[in-house]
Amino acid sequence: MKFFPAVAALSAFLAGVSAQSINIGYPQDGATVQAGSNLTVEIDRPNTLSGSTEIAVVIGVQSCASSPCHSPADGLGNILYNGGYKPQYNQPPDSKPPHQNFTVTIPSTLAKGKALLGVAHMTLIGAGAAPILETRNITLNVV
Repeated sequence: MKFFPAVAALSAFLAGVSAQSINIGYPQDGATVQAGSNLTVEIDRPNTLSGSTEIAVVIGVQSCASSPCHSPADGLGNILYNGGYKPQYNQPPDSKPPHQNFTVTIPSTLAKGKALLGVAHMTLIGAGAAPILETRNITLNVV
């Protein structure tokens, strides 16, 4: 009988964690970018009713032109941004979730071909301030 409450509590916790997850809203997966150019990276966080404290995001890029890409959880490659994250709604409000845009520079020395744009996100959720670290990534085509 104690099994059901434990499963229910775990499900509620996982739902809360899922609601705090970020997404890379821009650029789209498979986008073409030029080495040495600026790129806007939009990090979206779906609206949530549970309390959270945003800590930071780290954005990095790694070349996969001559070898397979590694998971961002194993390393982000060249760090393009490392700092605060304060997602906001657009003003006036539209259909976008809370988000923040970051302008980063794709290294001019990044090899042409496939690259992985990775984002690490740190947040504290709930009354107990449980720390959550997650990673997301998309593939870019560097020209």
